[in-house]
Amino acid sequence: MSEIDIQIPTAFDPFAEANAENSCAGSKEYVHIRIQQRNGRKSLTTVQGLKKEFSYNKILKDLKKEFCCNGTVVQDPELGKVIQLQGDQRKNVSTFLIQVMIVNT
Repeated sequence: MSEIDIQIPTAFDPFAEANAENSCAGSKEYVHIRIQQRNGRKSLTTVQGLKKEFSYNKILKDLKKEFCCNGTVVQDPELGKVIQLQGDQRKNVSTFLIQVMIVNT
């Protein structure tokens, strides 16, 4: 009889790359800019995910002055600090954060 070379495949781990310590998969931090509808035409813009090293109050002060709106910094137990602005300021906030180099594209 002839010898047949059979290779048994090893188990494939689809998450091996994500579990590797030197891997950069999933390490990108995102800044989330969302809108919350209140009542009628009123809305809130929320900004979360900024690095903790930034002064949220200074960023809020500049955002309020730049866009002529009111806002506050809210401490959330799950999300950390969240900046809230009045009105739909999504495009304004995203261009502002890129211009002052708080976030990279």
